[in-house]
Amino acid sequence: MASLKKLPSPITILFIVIIIAAAATWLLPAGEYDTLSYNSGSFTISTVKGDKAVPVTQHTLDSLKILITLDKFKSGDIFKPVAIPGTYHQLKSNKQGFLEVIQAPVKGLYDSSDIIFFLLFIGGFIAVFQRTGAMEEGVAWLSHKMKGQEAWLIIIITFFFAFCGAAEGMAEEGLAFYPILVPLYLVAGYDLLVPVAVIFAGTNIGNMASFSNPFSTVIASNAAGINWTDGIYERLLFFAITTVITIWYIVRYAQKTKKHPATSLVYRFDGAVKSNFPAFDTEGGQKVKLEPRNALQIVIFLGTIGIMIGGFIEGWSMVGATALFIVSSMLIAVIARMKEKVFMDTFIEGVKSLVSVTLIVGVARGVTIVLNDGHISGTLLFYSAMMVGKMHAVWFILMMMVMYMVFTLFISSSSGMAVLTMPIFGSLAVIVGVPGKEIVNAYLFGMGIMGLVTPTGIMLPSLNIANVSVKAWLRFVYPLMVILLLVSAVFLVVGVL
Repeated sequence: MASLKKLPSPITILFIVIIIAAAATWLLPAGEYDTLSYNSGSFTISTVKGDKAVPVTQHTLDSLKILITLDKFKSGDIFKPVAIPGTYHQLKSNKQGFLEVIQAPVKGLYDSSDIIFFLLFIGGFIAVFQRTGAMEEGVAWLSHKMKGQEAWLIIIITFFFAFCGAAEGMAEEGLAFYPILVPLYLVAGYDLLVPVAVIFAGTNIGNMASFSNPFSTVIASNAAGINWTDGIYERLLFFAITTVITIWYIVRYAQKTKKHPATSLVYRFDGAVKSNFPAFDTEGGQKVKLEPRNALQIVIFLGTIGIMIGGFIEGWSMVGATALFIVSSMLIAVIARMKEKVFMDTFIEGVKSLVSVTLIVGVARGVTIVLNDGHISGTLLFYSAMMVGKMHAVWFILMMMVMYMVFTLFISSSSGMAVLTMPIFGSLAVIVGVPGKEIVNAYLFGMGIMGLVTPTGIMLPSLNIANVSVKAWLRFVYPLMVILLLVSAVFLVVGVL
């Protein structure tokens, strides 16, 4: 593991990925597929020659060999441009040079502004909540109640995150939980990897085994021309198996490091690294009684998170969620009788604390910008389709999973991945004789496995906010990835036999 100790910082890693993506635009021919968009009751085909309106009929979709039914467009289930099978064409090369590489992170920050402000205001909200002392008292109280049963904190909370990921696609929202769960697990005697595994791996496993996620399973199924409930029972079984495996893996590591702290991967790779959040001592006579005012503030904190999750399920934008954190911050400050200047200073300090996280988010988006501006995303998809088009069903479905793992390194958006690839691979599946639900599963499994380590997703923001190094995380997670890969392969092969 000596090589892991030489890994650069998260932002440097992302710059390297941007450079690799730019280099690819010099090596691969530029190309793209024509796309079909639905907007304001009309279909528009976008080609290199311009846009053309076409009739909004099922016949139009059938003639374009798009397997999606018309009602999916009209209902809003498909809201992004869909690639049209058989329309790939090469374009004039648009090589990304030094200037484009330097500008990519800046463009990424602009492009990610909604998520960035969402995260910054979460930082302010959390700082205000911490300032009241309610978090310290709440963690101390819960730790006292769970003394001797700390493993259940891992089991229950990991299942919660996995379920939220599988049901509604929780991902970035999980970042809001670190300030309360990091101190909780430190008090329980675990290291900093445990809260990262519980939150990040938990939500990721849920998304991997999604049975109703509107941003992945539903969109991908619609784009593949099947009902999203097709295969739901298999995915529920897969969710149960992979969640149990993940919980077992985390608990096993947590109990081992609690009993023998020297075995901690954080300690081994990072040394005595301190948490970004205070670790509360529940020994030495510290009170464990929960005062009514602090209990009310905790209810508001948890209620805010609950409303946020429910809001996203109902279709909230990041703007609505960000406004929620502003209102909740002020409400907590009023209940705590916090002076206006103290409130503003605390809120601003909280915003500052997450600036590095938002920089990572913006730079990561820069990778996608380079690929799109270089017009090689369509080329990668075209050659991938050429490679697997004549394979046996078993090899086809396994290669699909591997390809989605590779694509995830460059395209972290689950909905974007679905509308870009599913119309193409869905058509290939019909020719090869693979059920559409298995293509969706290959997409979910591939993105889920690689999502645990891809630098363009939320891995780096998660590690940064918890103050865990990439090298420690990679050493922790790669055995789990191997297990999940084997389980996924078995499910896919059984599904096509």
